[in-house]
Amino acid sequence: MLDHLLSRCQKNLRSVDERLIKKAFEFSIEAHKNDLRASGEPYFDHPFGVAMIIVEEIPLDDHSVVAALLHDVLEDTEFAPEDLAKEFNPTIAEIVDGVSKMGGVIKEHDASQAENYRKLLLSMVKDIRVILVKFADRLHNMRTLEFVSPDKQRRIAKETLQIYAPFAHRFGLAQVRWELEDLAFKYLEPNAYENIRKKLRDKRREREGYIKKIIDPIKNKLDTEEIEYEIGGRPKHFYSIYRKMMTRVHSFDEIYDLFAIRIILETENIYECYNVLGIITQIYTPVPDRLHDYIALPKKNNYQSLHTTVIGPFGRMVEIQIRTRKMHEVSERGVAAHWRYKDSYKASSKELDEWVDWIRDIFENVASREEAQKDIIESFKLNLYQDEIYVFTPKGDLKVLPSKSTPVDFAFEIHSNVGSHCLGAKVNGKIVPLDTLLKSGDQVEIITSKNQTPNRGWEKFVVTHKARTSIRKWIRREENRFIEEGKSLLEKSMKKAKLHINNDDLLKLARSYKFDNLTELYKAVGNGRFPAEKVFESKTELPEKDSTQKAAEEFTFDKFADTARGATGGVLIQGDKINVLHNFARCCNPVPGDEIIGFVTRGEGVKIHRTTCKNFARLSKLYDSRIMDVSWPETNGSFFIAGIKVLGEDTPGMLNEISQTIVNTYNTNIKGISIKTHHSIFYGTISVQVKDLEHLTRIIERLKKIKGIDIVERFEETN
Repeated sequence: MLDHLLSRCQKNLRSVDERLIKKAFEFSIEAHKNDLRASGEPYFDHPFGVAMIIVEEIPLDDHSVVAALLHDVLEDTEFAPEDLAKEFNPTIAEIVDGVSKMGGVIKEHDASQAENYRKLLLSMVKDIRVILVKFADRLHNMRTLEFVSPDKQRRIAKETLQIYAPFAHRFGLAQVRWELEDLAFKYLEPNAYENIRKKLRDKRREREGYIKKIIDPIKNKLDTEEIEYEIGGRPKHFYSIYRKMMTRVHSFDEIYDLFAIRIILETENIYECYNVLGIITQIYTPVPDRLHDYIALPKKNNYQSLHTTVIGPFGRMVEIQIRTRKMHEVSERGVAAHWRYKDSYKASSKELDEWVDWIRDIFENVASREEAQKDIIESFKLNLYQDEIYVFTPKGDLKVLPSKSTPVDFAFEIHSNVGSHCLGAKVNGKIVPLDTLLKSGDQVEIITSKNQTPNRGWEKFVVTHKARTSIRKWIRREENRFIEEGKSLLEKSMKKAKLHINNDDLLKLARSYKFDNLTELYKAVGNGRFPAEKVFESKTELPEKDSTQKAAEEFTFDKFADTARGATGGVLIQGDKINVLHNFARCCNPVPGDEIIGFVTRGEGVKIHRTTCKNFARLSKLYDSRIMDVSWPETNGSFFIAGIKVLGEDTPGMLNEISQTIVNTYNTNIKGISIKTHHSIFYGTISVQVKDLEHLTRIIERLKKIKGIDIVERFEETN
């Protein structure tokens, strides 16, 4: 066994200290001489198997081989790290100690889970070889999992699928990741695993024949171009097929991309990859939107390759990957492959800093967190999953986010203060809604305002742990403040009006305004959404207005206002058409032509008021810092839509006279008329196109002169 290990080390490692490896080999045999595995084999077979994985599948260095041979010594014997440091050296002792701290199956939702994961990451930061040896340890355990109890099989398999496989992906260990996933799948879903395995075996000959039909034309062309290459087909691994069947709700026979063609070029010239891509697209029709250039934009784990999907024989889609030999080694062996080209055994300081920041964000002050341990662990697992996107700041800095991230997630990723004051966002130079899903390669610019605060609605679409917890924390803090502020404002309002209202009566008033309880009323008053004075107003209806008429007017106004505001293309906030959450105050109902001002509310974005609005005047005195400049876009001489409300005597020819009067005033264009009658009275609204408020005022004055008309006024909702 020792001779075999040393010969493989000489073949695969750059330098080998045979004396050190032999010493570790003998030390491990002696330490485990009385131990047996669950299979009945000598326990030493396990550390030897882990060492062989390090040599052949994750080729590192001789220190890693020694650590693999010794990785269970601290856990299973009386030896301490100091003993290993003295017997071998401090570096080997630290690697073994780090691997030992990650040992054991972590029970589901155990409170100690977060601490175990934190140790795993922190030990990795100290020496990256710790996690790589642990991968080898877990891989060997998974290969021999049939000898333990079914319950333990499922526990280990579940942890492997949730933690170790995604970690392996993060480190670019593709082969390790795929085998870990397939082995875990075998024990978690044995029936599905066996079904897929059988179908792939039954279709093997058919698959190989189809691959040959695809490859032959490519080989002929590459040979003609005198390009050195290696080409072959490989089936997708079992768990990948199963996941596609589940997510796409397809049967096995409907999964067309069961295999991929891989072309490995014997060159270091990356541009040769693009040349080969051009050759392939001349032979087969490429599928639009299925080209992924991971050479120009490598993945977080340094994976580089060109991926394209083409229509092969019989109309079937086939994925083709193109990469250089160096790219292939990196894709298969991740960070270990870099050691063939670099002399460092440490990850780059930038990458380690990112890991440390991530650890700190998730696990710092775990004991004092309000959310359950389960939520913390789920957030941790989410950050490990391989589905991620790569977006850039305006300065070109790369940020890695989970898939389905939004500009708000990106803002909080930059800094919590940027996220909290996020007003809008530009993606690739264009203003977008804050719930826009980002894609890899997007360049994102966050627009901030010191008056902007997190919005409750953001919680519905953010996906990152940092964004969600920051928003929740702010909401809880603000709600408590609004409740206290609302109570204070209502007490002052009652005192000013010399009212004495107990909580029961106040609750009745709250419910009359459609609030479920007093807390909701306090919050609405506290955040300025519902004026305190309005709570105690007497609600009287005009006698000539029945409910049908009132409903008709409200409906007509809403329709008119939406049309008028939409015709201008929205509002300008701080001089720019920023896509910011905003709405129009119903207390004054501004429409184009009015002088307007913005007020930043808590939870409803920017509220647009008329500058003459009484409610705005009150709010501006209390919260001067929340005022924001807003305006209608420049019309360049064009018209805007305005509304006129009329009421009068229902006489023959009245509608015609009204129409003629409007049309003859500066050739005004009528956009719509809604007139109703009740007994001998007519009432309704007229939408007209006007140049400015002076134009509208002139029309109203002329209409007032028509005999039989009693009321002519600017149309706005009645409060």
